Amino acid sequence: MQIVFTVLVLLLAVAVSGVLSRVSPLRLPLPLFQIALGALLAAPAFGLKVRFDPELFLLLFIPPLLFVDGWRIPKRQLYRLRKPILALALGLVLFTVAGVGYFIHWLIPAISLPVAFALGAVLSPTDAVAVSAIVGKNRLPPALQHVLEGESLMNDASGLVAFKFAIAAVLTGTFSLWEASLSFVVIAVGGLAIGALLAWLLSLTRKMVARWTDDEPAIQVVLLVLTPFAAYLVAEHFGVSGILSAVAAGLAMTYTESGGEGSSAMRLQSNSVWSMLEFVFNGMTFILLGLQLPSVIGLAHADAREAGNVPVWHLFVYVVAITIALIVLRLIWVWVTYHLRTVRLLVQRSRVRKVNLWVLLVSSLAGVRGSITMAGVLTVPLEISEGVPFPGRDLLIFLATGVILCSLLIASSLLPLVLPKVPTPVETMKDREARKARLKLAHAAVQGLEQAQMRMQPGLSEEALVVLNEVAAGLSSIYHTRIDAESSEEAVAERANLHRNFERDLRMAAIYAQRTELYRLREQRLIDDDVFNTLLRDVDLAENWLAGPLVSKGG
Repeated sequence: MQIVFTVLVLLLAVAVSGVLSRVSPLRLPLPLFQIALGALLAAPAFGLKVRFDPELFLLLFIPPLLFVDGWRIPKRQLYRLRKPILALALGLVLFTVAGVGYFIHWLIPAISLPVAFALGAVLSPTDAVAVSAIVGKNRLPPALQHVLEGESLMNDASGLVAFKFAIAAVLTGTFSLWEASLSFVVIAVGGLAIGALLAWLLSLTRKMVARWTDDEPAIQVVLLVLTPFAAYLVAEHFGVSGILSAVAAGLAMTYTESGGEGSSAMRLQSNSVWSMLEFVFNGMTFILLGLQLPSVIGLAHADAREAGNVPVWHLFVYVVAITIALIVLRLIWVWVTYHLRTVRLLVQRSRVRKVNLWVLLVSSLAGVRGSITMAGVLTVPLEISEGVPFPGRDLLIFLATGVILCSLLIASSLLPLVLPKVPTPVETMKDREARKARLKLAHAAVQGLEQAQMRMQPGLSEEALVVLNEVAAGLSSIYHTRIDAESSEEAVAERANLHRNFERDLRMAAIYAQRTELYRLREQRLIDDDVFNTLLRDVDLAENWLAGPLVSKGG
């Protein structure tokens, strides 16, 4: 009963944090509200305490978060920007592990070098979602946004795999670079292969289930939700990376679901379910971080005093120093890799763009630490062996927690100031592609209407033929208006967009009237709840379609 109560309180806290971030006059990122709310729940007035198994925590939170990131990330942009993404996701991770590891060991001698490397590894993953929460959607230059998203996806996996190697070195007391490198390749390739294979097999399974169950979407969505957990567990069973397996499963989902074979109801439900789960899992991670904060501060202080009689304020100095070191190392890496790329282009006699220092600074400040770092550090074992506690575990959790908070605060303070200085194109590649795609879709719709009209005409009576032509003309005019909206003639496009805006406003007014009437019918008990729910869903879907991103050129 206590477990159920705790879970319900955490879910309520996630929802409340979302409300607070919207209504608060302080424009702070959502994770900060969630951490503060978790710390409040841990206060004596509420006294909420959560103790959990680190391995269970890793299983519950990491696979779904990595899976959905891999599923949603633009694959073409991921491939096009693969070189800078890999430079950040692999090269910068190793650079961070080594640089921050030695820095932490120098700064806090009580932390042994292997443990410092483990902390450096768990601090290497970045959180693009937290950056978006700070600056808002579509505020970053598109190429930089895609690089940060790709880096966040890939370094989650590489950082956590490096973290597992570092923890293994602490537990066994031995480390071989050659064996670790070979083992990393085997573990990585095995995890990627199992993830992709399982995504394909589970996709086939869901298609068969759809045929057997008359395309019932709820069953398919449940199987989809189980996919990242299956990928993680199967990979871990065979001794390869469950983390990379979850990433690969997410990346493969785009290709296993190609062809438009699934039903629209299934896609709508799965998108809604994953949006909710992503919000809940991210939120719970930060709230759990806040719950640990009061006890971790006390225990970390005890660890620090036992090791070197360090005053409590030194701990906060350590957090700031480590955060600044992470930003500086990131800035150095970005600057060096950019100039190496410039040298390569000069050798190839290719066109070289002048580096924008503001872009480099934004790239460095955008290396915010988030839920993956928190989830990873909480999986540090409680004991090295029977009765022997892991050295400085609470201090590690405190430092990781502090770095997350400090990186969020620094990014929240500086990114809004620096970002306006970064040049952004008037029309991005995404905008151009969306405009061209809308035009092609409208032409395809008109052609499809004409072909369907020709097929339906034979055998119809004169009266039915008139009705068919009226319906076809009405539908065709909608798509011709969309074609005109993309016209190069400004007057034609302006009139078409005015037409579409009026049409949308009138349709929305009709939808609101329908919804009001539906509620009136139910309140007066003129319709049953089943009828009400069915018709309300139709009205909501119509409103959702009207509110979709179907407007261009100011429409």
